[in-house]
Amino acid sequence: MAEALLKEIIAEEPDFSRIVTEDDEPVDNMFSEKQQRMLTEPLYSSWNPGRPFVAAADVAIFYDLDEPAVVPDTFVSLDVEAPDDMWSKRNRSYFLSEFGKPPEIAVEIVSNTKGEEAGEKFRKYAQAGVRYYIIFDPQKLIQKDALRIYELFGRQYIPKVDRGLPKAGLSVTLWKGVFEEKHNTWLRWVDHEGKLIPLGREQAKTEKKRADKAEKQVEVVKKQVEVVKKRSEKQVEAVKKRAEKAEKQTEDVKKRAEKAENRAEAERKRAEKAEKQVEKQRISTARNLLSAGISSEQISQATGMGLAEVEKLRETDSS
Repeated sequence: MAEALLKEIIAEEPDFSRIVTEDDEPVDNMFSEKQQRMLTEPLYSSWNPGRPFVAAADVAIFYDLDEPAVVPDTFVSLDVEAPDDMWSKRNRSYFLSEFGKPPEIAVEIVSNTKGEEAGEKFRKYAQAGVRYYIIFDPQKLIQKDALRIYELFGRQYIPKVDRGLPKAGLSVTLWKGVFEEKHNTWLRWVDHEGKLIPLGREQAKTEKKRADKAEKQVEVVKKQVEVVKKRSEKQVEAVKKRAEKAEKQTEDVKKRAEKAENRAEAERKRAEKAEKQVEKQRISTARNLLSAGISSEQISQATGMGLAEVEKLRETDSS
């Protein structure tokens, strides 16, 4: 029974050997080639949807191995990853049987009236289940508007009135500008915030400006730090000088105080000496008066000595 089941699985395995996945016919014109790169390159260099995706140009989509493939100028498929072995036959194109789902977006760039963008391809993308189909017709060869966007409802495409692709987290816009030295109107991606998704060179230029700005800000901060440092050094030096001046003033005050103290001590000693001389002179005067027979009362009055002191001096001299 196991052998029978294995045979059944092998029988169901798709035969990729009979599938033509690419040819060598050069079909793109210069504008289309640049436009294709303008649609794939920025998604890989600047977009981060937070989920894996595959964006490719001129890669066939096989929605049914029994049906011819449809080859969009660009497609975007979310929640899938490109296989590591891209040389394997089954990995050279976008097989719905291998990836398990159709791309969310297919873009056709009209460069002539023979591409069937609004005819056979329109039917095939709907049959494949591609949610958003974008026809960019810069010369307005097959439609009145340069840009038309369709959304799949059931198996039919309905024209969108806006340019949003909400299920893919993207929008598109027509951008007039220079790409690789050529000024034209280009189809470009817009992210969910409404911002143009930059090309790699634009992103690099923006990052360079941001880096230059950051470098200038760092330089400004360095200068500010240097100014503050110098100001601080000056302030510290000023404080140091004030401290030294205060210390010197304190020392001067101390010296003046010591000098004043020395003068006071000298004055005290002179006063003591003078007092002793006065006392000696007074005693000498008292003795002279005693010798002259002057009474103790009169001597006390004349010298200012106490009466007892005069009497004691009299007794001392009598003995």
